[in-house]
Amino acid sequence: MPEMETAAFETDLSLFKYDNLEQLPPAYRDLEAAERTERIESALAELGDDVVILGHNYQRQEIVEHADFIGDSYQLSKEAAQSDADYVVFGGVTFMAESADIITDDDQSVILPSMEASCPMAGMAEALQVDAAWAELTAATDEEIIPITYMNSYADLKAFCAEQGGLVCTSSNAHKAFEYAFEKGDKVLFLPDKHLGENTAHRLGMADETVEWDPWDVEGTDAADAVENDIILWEGYCQVHERFREHHIESIREDYPDANVIVHPECRREVVEAADVAGSTSTICESVAEADTGETWAIGTEIHLTHHLQRWHPEVNVVPLCGDACMDCNAMRQIDPNYLAWVLEELVEGRERNVIEVAPEEKELAQVAMDRMLEI
Repeated sequence: MPEMETAAFETDLSLFKYDNLEQLPPAYRDLEAAERTERIESALAELGDDVVILGHNYQRQEIVEHADFIGDSYQLSKEAAQSDADYVVFGGVTFMAESADIITDDDQSVILPSMEASCPMAGMAEALQVDAAWAELTAATDEEIIPITYMNSYADLKAFCAEQGGLVCTSSNAHKAFEYAFEKGDKVLFLPDKHLGENTAHRLGMADETVEWDPWDVEGTDAADAVENDIILWEGYCQVHERFREHHIESIREDYPDANVIVHPECRREVVEAADVAGSTSTICESVAEADTGETWAIGTEIHLTHHLQRWHPEVNVVPLCGDACMDCNAMRQIDPNYLAWVLEELVEGRERNVIEVAPEEKELAQVAMDRMLEI
């Protein structure tokens, strides 16, 4: 895929997995903040324990302030599964709501306030593309390839990995997923985030055994050449984390000589190498929470999480790694708090909007891929 100017990235309708997009009713489009908050709280009071609100770390403050749980995607899905709520309202993106639907009970409904919240990176590994690539790669070698998909992918890709003997991973356990795969087979196809894949390969001492597979480049890497390598990295990335560069770290160190720089492993390899710490959103949150008073932590991830950490830990000097140039997640932005007011008031009236339902067979297979992750 041609490298895109991430600062100018706009929502691409072709990235939407679901076509049942419902527009926000006109009556909800111009709500004042105070009225919206009052109506959300009123709806939540009426729904009581029948609803649980999940707020991803990258969500804006107006969403997370109403959340019962705040965290990363898989952690939130587990919280939903452990709850007795009939309705799970996920302040996240499509693949997260799918994961929640996979692991919650059948009598729980998962609702995504806006169906436009579709992760661009997840959309970079569509089923048809993966099927075609798999056919080419497996035809080019007699050795066994094990596919691994990052949690940030659609349910059909998780199901595909299960069918082919693979599994799901998070940014925290990707190295263990790779180890599992090499115990079961000879090579790994890692989707959809090439940066997490490359950083994991470095962690395992396999940096020289990787190759990128670009499904958009018909004249790119030949399958026979690709399978000469042990790790094949799909050409996909997060437009938020790809934005960070080494010069951002150099600037921070000039402005804050004692700063601790922590970045997400979805960042480019050279950025991870230049940082002091690389870790998941949970690791980033824990690092700041455990910091000593007066320490400076420069955060290389989505800007809303940085703002949350600034509010939650005022005793720590929390700064965005790239200053005003840091960006929010375009997909998360689609969960406007007015949408939250709408879906909650609809639930009060007995109407479910924007329900995420993974097809039964796909759900069963995706669960297998996720269970394999839990086994490691």
